[in-house]
Amino acid sequence: MKLFKEIFGRIWALYGLLLFVSTMIIADLFYLICYILKEPYKARFHRQISRVWMTFYLYMIASPVKVKGAEHFAKDRNFVVVCNHNSLMDIPLTTPFMPRPNKTIGKTSFAYIPLVNVFYIIGSILVDRKSTKSRLESYIKMKKVLSSGFDMVIYPEGTRNRSDDPLKPFYDGAFKLAIDTGKAVIPALLFNTKKVLPINKPFYLYPHKMEMHFLPPVESDGLTAKELKEKVFNIMWNYYAANS
Repeated sequence: MKLFKEIFGRIWALYGLLLFVSTMIIADLFYLICYILKEPYKARFHRQISRVWMTFYLYMIASPVKVKGAEHFAKDRNFVVVCNHNSLMDIPLTTPFMPRPNKTIGKTSFAYIPLVNVFYIIGSILVDRKSTKSRLESYIKMKKVLSSGFDMVIYPEGTRNRSDDPLKPFYDGAFKLAIDTGKAVIPALLFNTKKVLPINKPFYLYPHKMEMHFLPPVESDGLTAKELKEKVFNIMWNYYAANS
């Protein structure tokens, strides 16, 4: 049974890759329209295209996503959304399946990957983590996103969680951003993405239902960035441990 699963996972990965490339070529044709649009229409159109594309793609690889807790996004507020990071599958889920238009953080290296780069350049704030100047510029851009009324989506673990723990330690950036802008933080938990696209198995894809849960906002008023980080970390750790 284990051997069969390993073989199937590689065959399914080939199918998933071919489907991803072919559907992304079509999606890119629509993404190009974003270059002639201005905000907020650019972000809205980008999310709509991403949502249609990813809904179809995930259905075709038998890994649909279920969203819970979207009601926590109040219409008259915007938020810093912090999300756990277990797999490369997390990235194509967050932008399209957030309840409304948003921007996320991406590595500058993604801008050089053919086909994928269009998705990232339009929908992300790209940052070179090795460059202090790039990090400072990205922080200014994130504040601008929030001042424009969009949600800002951040992975506070920085990189994918390779451990067996629910979460890796968080970096300060997302929580400093929330404090500096007076925004509340919405914790978001992704489940089962590591089962679909494991971090420790090369060229492997396995069908499995995924979920994204949004938790009630955590207000930043009266807290330091460290206190807010610890509070959100504990909420997310306990929720993930109880629901995984």
